[in-house]
Amino acid sequence: MQVVVLTVDQRGSTRLAAPDRVPDALTGLAALQGTTLLRSFERTAGDEFQGVLDDPAALAPVVERLLREDAWNVGVGIGAVDEPLPESTRAGRGPAFVHARTAVTAAKSSPWRLRVEGEVPEVRALETALWLWAALLSRRTRRGWEVADLVDRGLRYDDVAERLGISQSAVSQRAQAAGIVEGLRARELVTGLTSALLTGVPAGAEAAR
Repeated sequence: MQVVVLTVDQRGSTRLAAPDRVPDALTGLAALQGTTLLRSFERTAGDEFQGVLDDPAALAPVVERLLREDAWNVGVGIGAVDEPLPESTRAGRGPAFVHARTAVTAAKSSPWRLRVEGEVPEVRALETALWLWAALLSRRTRRGWEVADLVDRGLRYDDVAERLGISQSAVSQRAQAAGIVEGLRARELVTGLTSALLTGVPAGAEAAR
């Protein structure tokens, strides 16, 4: 079974009086709508936590939340796991866990503090897509996220304008500046690349036939 293991640790947590962000991160990740996890995120040690995904569609929303907080080193490991997989994430073993450990260590000195590791060269394409998406998200302002969050909830631009008390033209301007359309395409790309790595079939390939 091919899975995605994420190992995530907090940046700067060794500094004196640095807040422990892990509990809030675990709560937020558990509350993500429509995200199915094979094994829930758990604190593994100190300022680090880990989770296991087998749904290609789950990686993008998880990574987006972590990038948005701009507080984490994110390691993504793709590969097999020893089976049966234990109920506790902390007890998991296998190549995917090893790759995730290698990735989170490398992430500390990598663009956007994120790395992807695996045994096949195609992981590089996923890492590239995530880096480019991270660059886009880094430019998104608070107002841009405000619009993006409402669009994610299924609201149209005219509904967003009414909710925020601004014109539809202003919503369109914020959406363009925030790269909302490009961000949605990036999610699709990340999901497709993850699907290809886990199953050998890109997301949507069957429907396109």
